Amino acid sequence: MKHVLVIDESPLFREYLRTKLTGNGIDASVAINGLDGIAKIRNLIPDLIVMDYHLSRERQNVFDVLKEKKKNPGTAKIPVIILAQRIDQKEIIELVPYNVKKVFTKPIKIDTLFATLTELLGVPFEVDETPSIIEAHVNDDIIFVEIAQGLNRDKLDLLRFKIIELIELYEIRVPKLIVMLSDIAFTFTDAPNIHKLLDTVLQSSRAKHRNVRVLARDEFFKKFIAGQKDYEGIEVVSNLQYALDGLLSELDSTMEFGEKKAEIIGDRVLSAANSGQPESMQLRFDAENKSRHMSLEDVKDVAKNLKIAAVDDDFVIQELIKNTFQKVGTRVSAFSDGSEFLAALRNNETFDLVFLDLMMPHTDGFEVLSSLRNRGFEQPVIVLSAVTQRDTVIKAFQMGIKSYMVKPLKPGDLLKKTMEILRVNF
Repeated sequence: MKHVLVIDESPLFREYLRTKLTGNGIDASVAINGLDGIAKIRNLIPDLIVMDYHLSRERQNVFDVLKEKKKNPGTAKIPVIILAQRIDQKEIIELVPYNVKKVFTKPIKIDTLFATLTELLGVPFEVDETPSIIEAHVNDDIIFVEIAQGLNRDKLDLLRFKIIELIELYEIRVPKLIVMLSDIAFTFTDAPNIHKLLDTVLQSSRAKHRNVRVLARDEFFKKFIAGQKDYEGIEVVSNLQYALDGLLSELDSTMEFGEKKAEIIGDRVLSAANSGQPESMQLRFDAENKSRHMSLEDVKDVAKNLKIAAVDDDFVIQELIKNTFQKVGTRVSAFSDGSEFLAALRNNETFDLVFLDLMMPHTDGFEVLSSLRNRGFEQPVIVLSAVTQRDTVIKAFQMGIKSYMVKPLKPGDLLKKTMEILRVNF
């Protein structure tokens, strides 16, 4: 039996890979950091190492591990796959002397990863090739899951861990979810995958059924859910506004005085972007894997060397974003109008993330979004606005923004949103 060692500091990602490997007949071990990885490479002599590029320095970084592996004649030739949130060409070249066979960026494409594993290990992997797009995002403690084209079982496994990751990042105590199904026509043959979708959402979030809404227009799906006692209480709706209103009614008793319902609606609509054993899903309660508060070091690992654009005519907002990210070593370029930002792009300036105000006096946020779409701009855009009318926020959502935040802004919220958008494991 082939043996793979997974070295990653994310307990969820370690568990995901371990589950997928063992499910395909591979003997899999995990290491919780670089130091642990060095010891296990020596002791286990695996056939392949899958390692995160962003291991923390204080516990031996990726190059410490690779150098130790190379020094030992018994381990020097072990092939390595590197996984990274962000990596440039120069960094990839530095990996070449250490028998690194492939570099993948997270979120990984499961089919290409398994194809590489098959090539390196000589072991075939079963991969669901059903076309499917699955995304999940959070705003104000509501998880939006958008699924288009079809239900892919491998991607549903990824979704299970993504939901847990989001709940831990935002420390959500009472999970509420809206599952949005687009461009999918279901038949009786899809029943097992529908079960897997709903079981994935319920078990990973542990949400009560009354706190889950499914936005779907397919008649078979509606009838299927209506006839399943296991999913009693989950409401299937055909209107997003109705789904939001239903969840908002659940929140009325806990809303703070003065909190505007329109703000919550706006914030949440825009958060939607474009199988192991049950006990393996409860990782945050394991002794080793208890969740912890996001630290400044966590953000530094993600935000270092980033270039952020703050496009807002409010000088106070510009300074807030600058000061927030200065603490983590991120470069922020401020623009007081959309035309200034678009001019910078025409001059070949590049940005990893854009914070964009909707209402500006000359070239507003909607004009910027339209121009970015025409240019094929792929970097994430987070809209900032005090405008909370439903028509306005839905319009911005339809123009392809990544997420939405309502002013006034808090530094901690800015950092968490950046972590959610840019530190992507699943």
